[in-house]
Amino acid sequence: MGEHSNAGSDASNAGSDVSEPESAEQEQPGRSITALWVEGARLRTLPLAVAPVVLGLGAAAYQQSADIFRAALCLVLALCLQIGVNYANDYSDGIWGTDDVRVGPPRLTASRRVPPRRVLAVALAFFALAAVVGLLLVFLSGQWWLLAVGALALLAAWFYTGGTHPYGYSGWGELVVFLFFGLVAVLGTVYLQAGKLSGVAVAVAVAQGLFASAVLLINNIRDVDQDSASGKRTLAVIIGRRPATALYIVLLAAPYVMLVGLAPVLGLAGLLAFASLPLFAVAVALALHPRTSRDYISALQLTSVGSLLFSGMLGFGLSIVPYL
Repeated sequence: MGEHSNAGSDASNAGSDVSEPESAEQEQPGRSITALWVEGARLRTLPLAVAPVVLGLGAAAYQQSADIFRAALCLVLALCLQIGVNYANDYSDGIWGTDDVRVGPPRLTASRRVPPRRVLAVALAFFALAAVVGLLLVFLSGQWWLLAVGALALLAAWFYTGGTHPYGYSGWGELVVFLFFGLVAVLGTVYLQAGKLSGVAVAVAVAQGLFASAVLLINNIRDVDQDSASGKRTLAVIIGRRPATALYIVLLAAPYVMLVGLAPVLGLAGLLAFASLPLFAVAVALALHPRTSRDYISALQLTSVGSLLFSGMLGFGLSIVPYL
């Protein structure tokens, strides 16, 4: 998962209290190629792929229709798409020059140590693998109309930073992530197992989508100065760092409000997800008072892991509700 805006300068001013990146975050020529490939996969984002599948499995169990094999295939599909997006993003940002000056770890393409076409080829290979797994899931379910949903997911993955008008460069990233890493991923996982959806499944899919959007948003808040300078108009650049941080907090708080609303249906089992709240509290504290760019990286990691913990605990809670 460029253009210019006056909001970008506002974001730069708002972030002036953040000190320059420490040397460990600058490009590191001494890193091995293998380390760069691992970094390019952006492992800290992979909980975004795992969380909706875990939650979808729990929601299917709530409907007493869980299928571990199909859920496992959904997990492989989600991971392939996420890793493919990450490498495609590395490629596109590298050739557009967005990653020439980074506040985070070095990238494959921007480091000039890996040919851009090789990065692109690996991204497309992961997309192809995702397509194969998706075809298998459609065949097993017999729901051939889902091929259209899969095609849209692949297009959304590529055009996040790919093509001549990437939507990730014009403020639409968080909305598309909400749709595909929340609604589509969770509800798709449920439907491929159960063949139907419940109101609870829709509600938890919305919650997961909000967390996925929060992960992208805090990443873009971290990069707001460099994105503004390079002409990449993310939502954080458009509205400014401080409003984006306020929105980030709202995105993290809303799922817990939804959980309280679901309490009459889920009972105490639905409250298990509150175990993730301390992680988000620390992430918010770091986002509100960052001392270095490392604090934003830590907030990103905590948000991503917190999303997975929320989904895992809520998924478990959903699975035991029929037996309480």
